[in-house]
Amino acid sequence: MPGPVTLADVAREAGVSLATASRAINGSSTRTVGAALRDRVVDAARRLGYMPDANAQAMARGRTTSVGLLVHDVADPYFAGIAAGVTSLADERGLMVTLAITGHRAEREIELVHLLRRQRARAIVVAGSRLDGGATDARLLDALRAYRGDGGAVAVVGAPLGDLPVVEIENRTAAAALARALHGIGYRRFGLLTGPEGHLTAQLRLDGLLEGLGGEAEHPVVVRTDFTRDGGHDGTLELLRRGLPEVVVAGNDVMAMGAMAALREHGLHVPDDVAVAGFDDIPTLRDVHPALTTVHLPLEEVGRAALRAALDEGTARDALIEGQVVLRESTPSRA
Repeated sequence: MPGPVTLADVAREAGVSLATASRAINGSSTRTVGAALRDRVVDAARRLGYMPDANAQAMARGRTTSVGLLVHDVADPYFAGIAAGVTSLADERGLMVTLAITGHRAEREIELVHLLRRQRARAIVVAGSRLDGGATDARLLDALRAYRGDGGAVAVVGAPLGDLPVVEIENRTAAAALARALHGIGYRRFGLLTGPEGHLTAQLRLDGLLEGLGGEAEHPVVVRTDFTRDGGHDGTLELLRRGLPEVVVAGNDVMAMGAMAALREHGLHVPDDVAVAGFDDIPTLRDVHPALTTVHLPLEEVGRAALRAALDEGTARDALIEGQVVLRESTPSRA
């Protein structure tokens, strides 16, 4: 029984050298093959049923056709929305996405960059939230710069990281707009759920909420907790121990969903007893009742913009994403 078709078989069928067949099939980072000759080799490969070797293509081109996407938690709809955008653009560009989960561990994030560098990934998109000036951020920046030095492409989502291309989200401005909107419809006693110390996205959103409230509302109660559904749940229990707010504003939508669960467990109704608002407008909010007031972010476009910023060296490589306040049933007017 004959063995698998080799590149040498394709070269003989096309009447070219093995080196020419390799450049036509696998590509080359230094030399190209004319269109007519390449078509002849590709036609021969098709007739023989030849399947190119992905490792050989990576060695020839210097890069694979894979894109690494680093996220904290794929179960979080925020990251799932960004991933949908990255994968849709990758598909249009003929690229494959490798999804890597960091589990909110900064060291793991750095390890994954090194792994993707060894695997010669075409690009890396880092979508995890940054820490505020931490030493691990500096090490992550060094790892990504080293990867770029080898010819890889990089972009980050959220807060800027050194000189890397970034899709920056206007967290502070949007949070301030949310606070002003809630104050404008009559809310005065605010309970604010935010993330742990050093979490940049959480801090920017908290700063925006406090800025938007200014001195107009009663002194808001701030609780720091995990930037997760369970963090929102536990943070709300702490808010209740400190007194009943008129409205709980969570740093993201999954926290807000945890807050709503905690309120229900204590026999409180949303929004009759306590109103609730979030941030992000994740797709799963369509199934939440009452409909949640939030800040809409175009998460799929964020993902597409991030991969575009990494790959399109000749275009503007940074993007600024604005949020839009969406008032829904969870915060009826009290004015």
